[in-house]
Amino acid sequence: MILLPPPIQTVARVSIDLHAPGVAVSPSLYGLMTEEINYSYDGGLYGELVRNRAFLDDPKQPAHWSPIGEGVSVSLLSSGPSTARPIALQVHGGVANEGYWGIPVRPSTSYRLELWAKSDSGEAIQASIESSSGSTVYARSGVKPVQGQWQKLTAMLRTGKGIAPTKEARLVLRAGGDFLLSQVSLFPPTHKGRTNGNRPDLMRMLVDMRPKFLRFPGGNYLEGNGLKDYFPWKETLGPIEGRPGHRSPWGYRSSDGMGLHEFLLWSEEMKSKPLLAVYAGYALNGKYVKPGRALEPIVQDALDEIEYVVGSPETKWGGERAKAGHPKPFPLEYVEVGNEDGFDKSGSYEARFVQFYDAIKARYPSLKVISTTGGKDYLGQKFPLTERVPDLWDEHYYAEAWDMMGMADKYDSYDRKGPKVFVGEWASHDTTPPWQAGPKAGPTPNMKCTLGDAAFMTGLERNSDVVRMACYAPLLVNVNPGGRQWSLNLIGYDALNVFGSPSYYAQKMFAEHLGNRTVPLTLSDVPTQTKGDTTLPALFVSATRDTKKGNLYLKLVNALASAQEVELDLSGGSIAPDGTMIVLAGDPKSTNSIDEPNKVVPVTTELHGLGGTFHQTLPPHSVVVLSMRERL
Repeated sequence: MILLPPPIQTVARVSIDLHAPGVAVSPSLYGLMTEEINYSYDGGLYGELVRNRAFLDDPKQPAHWSPIGEGVSVSLLSSGPSTARPIALQVHGGVANEGYWGIPVRPSTSYRLELWAKSDSGEAIQASIESSSGSTVYARSGVKPVQGQWQKLTAMLRTGKGIAPTKEARLVLRAGGDFLLSQVSLFPPTHKGRTNGNRPDLMRMLVDMRPKFLRFPGGNYLEGNGLKDYFPWKETLGPIEGRPGHRSPWGYRSSDGMGLHEFLLWSEEMKSKPLLAVYAGYALNGKYVKPGRALEPIVQDALDEIEYVVGSPETKWGGERAKAGHPKPFPLEYVEVGNEDGFDKSGSYEARFVQFYDAIKARYPSLKVISTTGGKDYLGQKFPLTERVPDLWDEHYYAEAWDMMGMADKYDSYDRKGPKVFVGEWASHDTTPPWQAGPKAGPTPNMKCTLGDAAFMTGLERNSDVVRMACYAPLLVNVNPGGRQWSLNLIGYDALNVFGSPSYYAQKMFAEHLGNRTVPLTLSDVPTQTKGDTTLPALFVSATRDTKKGNLYLKLVNALASAQEVELDLSGGSIAPDGTMIVLAGDPKSTNSIDEPNKVVPVTTELHGLGGTFHQTLPPHSVVVLSMRERL
């Protein structure tokens, strides 16, 4: 994009050259980044409704469980049935689980209960989903443990058709005598009915974004706080009762119900490709594994993990994937080595990266390897690497909305001979950085942030010959008090409801209207905005075309508090007279919420009288997509 200085005029001009070929748009440009933060998996996308299902969250007390009834008691015992389930809950009378800020109840819904139980008396356990006060029973069933030994028991609890949806509910287990519990799991219907699957309403939100890839498992969640806290992918395979879980770096324990295999299935269900991040021997506390012999077991663990994803069923780990029900390899193209390893003050990442790079390329030469240290000067250390040039480097940008707008032209002058770019984390914030604001702000971005996000995205699109992939972060947040550690996140929810932020809708608009070629354009007479000593344009634009369908997409961001008239001049081709305009607009402080999920949403209108030159008015503080058809 060429930005010309504006003379004193009131109408901005966007000149689009339809004759110029442009550059190919990356087919993997927009995707999703995910990690266990803000109860994204447990209490979020992962369908499990029981909180602390294995009684491992707190060694001193049965967190989120409480005795029910007169003369009842519960206590933890070190007498579980396995090393993965070493703790049992002894119950005298009855016990209730509060879920993740409530158990969601919907009419005509079946819930699958699975529990490991043991009883000396052999008396039946009565299971029910009740209101928080216990005054209303929504569903009930009975299960009978085998006397004197641990057994996995199942039951179905079905609600009636006349009940009103509520999240003010709990799961209750009662018996006439004492009994022990080792694990209790309650699942509602999941996306596509998959066992151990995902929450359907959240999956619909994600699928609607049309993500081309899913980057997992993190983020800081990949590394952990210490060298023993990294994502233990091998321990996340198999039946859930065999998964010990581990501590998330975000202050709570992960059940690991969302394990490596579930990540892969999640990606497949969205028709996106997995982007696997492998642990690289660096922890958030600054500890690291020295490259060389000490790092070899960690490199081998990464090779085993890749083999699980892409290996044939005849290989050891490909065979484990086949046993899990997926003999066909997953379509892995990219492997990222570590996460934000530029923060490693020792400077060890270059040697560690080389060791991983050489091992991965030797075994899987077609895989593309991503470095985590692109785009920044971390703590005085210069990157990218010199010994091995990564196929992509991962750049992370969290900035105030104004500064994010200032980065809209960041890649316009990027060296086309350098490595390609993966913008693996990015987001605009309002005034306080989200890692400082924590739960005191948010939980999702307002329209001011959305304008910064959308302006930055126009630059990603224009330069998608360089920027091959990009994903916003964080993706998900449980909005309940205590449910979030990061203030701004793309999608919010509680136990019963879900909503998209204005930035969610902006990303959805961009992804739904992305062609396969960029269209060169020139801006002139552009109004400006000023903050302190800095002046920025107030109009941001990108254009792409779908050469197969003949569609032309123009994205425009008006950062002004007033309507902005734009003259569109299309040369080198012609367009049909009719099209559509999608507008996302609102006051900069406006946002969506559980109570007002549709306060700021896109509105589509039809356009008529389009031609080689036409005018269009952009509403104040708006993100606009014009969809037109070229006459081929």
